[in-house]
Amino acid sequence: MKSLYLTIIVAGALALSLSPVAAQKRIKIATLAPEGTSWMKVMNDMAKEIAQKTSGEVKLKFYSGGVMGDEGDVIRKMKFGQVHGGGFTGRGLGEINPEERVLELPRLFEKSSEVDCVLSKVTGKLSSGFEAKDTVLLGWAETGFVYVFTNKPIRTADDMKGVKMWMWEGDPLAEALFKANGLVPVPLDLPNVLTSMQTGLIDAVYSSPYAMVAMQWHTRVKFMNSAKLTWASGALLVSKKEFSKLSETEQATVKEIAARYLRKLTEQTRKENDDAMAVLKKAGIQIIDMAPAEVTKVENASKKVYDQLVGKLYTKDLLTEVVRHRDACRAGK
Repeated sequence: MKSLYLTIIVAGALALSLSPVAAQKRIKIATLAPEGTSWMKVMNDMAKEIAQKTSGEVKLKFYSGGVMGDEGDVIRKMKFGQVHGGGFTGRGLGEINPEERVLELPRLFEKSSEVDCVLSKVTGKLSSGFEAKDTVLLGWAETGFVYVFTNKPIRTADDMKGVKMWMWEGDPLAEALFKANGLVPVPLDLPNVLTSMQTGLIDAVYSSPYAMVAMQWHTRVKFMNSAKLTWASGALLVSKKEFSKLSETEQATVKEIAARYLRKLTEQTRKENDDAMAVLKKAGIQIIDMAPAEVTKVENASKKVYDQLVGKLYTKDLLTEVVRHRDACRAGK
């Protein structure tokens, strides 16, 4: 009889440990952000507060530094439940919801204030688009404004011709943009970029200043063009299936805390992009200022992709809406 009681107790404990209730609130999130960066510090702080405010019922586990693979790999693992979410750049966000890439069109934004203003107008629509793809948008972050870094000076639009530019593999926006400017796109996953710079497979990369330093890419280039190429988005997504396992109160708590920390991360990223400029200059990277007429040539060539990508990534109506909001924000209306 004693052994029977022991069997029942062990079986009950095993059933409890394997039950959905015990495991359903541990959310595994992958990101390419390297451990030790401010990005991961903010994410880890966010996870601590979520655990605290939900009495330990909801726990976020982050896998940083690309240990779960590139963003395409993370998306595939989300479909199979191997991970439940990701901290994505526009590359990954666009693979899930292509319309999001309208925010990253070249030369769309000039200032961060325009970005914030436009996001306040279109987040609802884009969030619905993510939900239609079985994901929940917890909040926006960003990589920031992106510049071109090269090993030969680019002072004119013609200087771009034939330059072997890294292109994030599978990125239709980058491919269209580079071809429009005569660059030769070389598709590579993010983890292979530094090695390809070392071997000479590529001559140039595009990046924000802080990401350039965080990835150590700045050790392999000599020049940076001062003209902004585009603004690079970022966001935190979780699978709708996993998020629905939380109670309504827990969902509201996670959303509130995530939005607050992601806003903090955005502000911190902007400051660190500014600070990284000093690091780049100290490393000997020369800042190239293109003449205004040459910047206009690049801008005109780049903006041809706006209409080229209608129907491929986003609708004409969404493009028109975003540009209209941008113009109104720029005018201070």
